[in-house]
Amino acid sequence: MKAAELKKVCLELTGAREEFPFGEENSVFKVAGKMFALSPLRQRPLRVSLKCDPDVAVQLRGQYPAVTAGYHLNKRHWNTVLLDGSVPDGLVREMVEDSYDLVVAGLPRREQEKLHWVALAGE
Repeated sequence: MKAAELKKVCLELTGAREEFPFGEENSVFKVAGKMFALSPLRQRPLRVSLKCDPDVAVQLRGQYPAVTAGYHLNKRHWNTVLLDGSVPDGLVREMVEDSYDLVVAGLPRREQEKLHWVALAGE
């Protein structure tokens, strides 16, 4: 996955915005003021940090060497993914969407309603 595609995937999500609170070199993707993705889009190799369910985070780290504990983030809840082609693009998209969903799930109900977000049954 290239930087332009990663940015597009993040910004396609309802209410998502790109901000630069850590300087121009770090794109921070937020929903309702909360971060769900962080990437130095101009850096090579490209990487992205994403929020993740702790159990799933450990599983992904064991399955893909390119997935590591979140760089400069809470290592229990965040993974950093090196986008070197070893993690399928479809899985990266799912990880972005899951990160977004985890953040939105933690928002007040009225914020969720503004985003037209519906929690999946059983979650």
